[in-house]
Amino acid sequence: MSYQHQYIDGTHIHFPLGKVVCIGRNYAEHARELNNPVPSEPLLFIKPGSCVVPIEGGFAIPDDRGPVHYEAEIAVLIGKPLSRTPNREEVLDAISGFAPALDLTLRDLQSKLKEKGYPWETAKSFDGACVLAPFVPGDAVEDLTAIGIRLSINGEVRQDGSSADMLNPIVPVIQHISGHFNLQPGDVILTGTPVGVGPLNKGDELVLELVGHSSFASRVL
Repeated sequence: MSYQHQYIDGTHIHFPLGKVVCIGRNYAEHARELNNPVPSEPLLFIKPGSCVVPIEGGFAIPDDRGPVHYEAEIAVLIGKPLSRTPNREEVLDAISGFAPALDLTLRDLQSKLKEKGYPWETAKSFDGACVLAPFVPGDAVEDLTAIGIRLSINGEVRQDGSSADMLNPIVPVIQHISGHFNLQPGDVILTGTPVGVGPLNKGDELVLELVGHSSFASRVL
C-alpha cells in the first residue's frame, strides 16, 4: 500500500509519510457510548504511516477479524518540526492542512485486548486502518474551535460533530503531544471522534465531510 499527502486541489505535499498520532476519547459522548471513562488528560496512541490509505476510489476492510468500526475524525497535517511543548503561535505556524479522516477499529479485538490489559496495536494499526482524504490548507480554516466533521453512510448521517465539543482542543493537544515526543513534517494528528461510531460493511456508500471545506464520496470495497 502507498499514500502521498495532497491538498484538495490535487497539489502534492512533499513531506515523507510520517506517524499518525491519535487522541482517544476526546469527545465525552463518544467515551460514554462505549462505556469508557472520560479521561482527565489526553489519551494518546500511534498508528504507523504504513496503515494510511486514500479515501478516493474506495477502501477495503478486513473480512476475517470481526466487526470493523468507523470513527470520523478531523485530521491535522504537521508541516514543521514541533517539540518540547511549543507556544500557540509555533503550533499554528506548523499546521499545514486539515482533512476529514476515518480511524478504523477492530472493535471486538480491541475490547478483548483492553480486558487483558494488552496494547491495542493489532486492533488499531492494521493495513488500511487510517483512511485519509486530501487536505485543505491550514490557513483556509479560520476558527480551529468550530470545525465540523460529518459522516454519512448509505444516505444516513451517522456522525455529526464539531471541534467545539473536544475535551482537548486542537492547539493545546498538539502542544501536549509534542511535549512527549517530536512531531515532524508529514506527521498527522487524528483529533478524536464524536458520538455515533458503528460497524462498516462491504458495499457501504460513504460521504465524509470537513463541513464547509471539503466533501468526499467513497465506498467500502
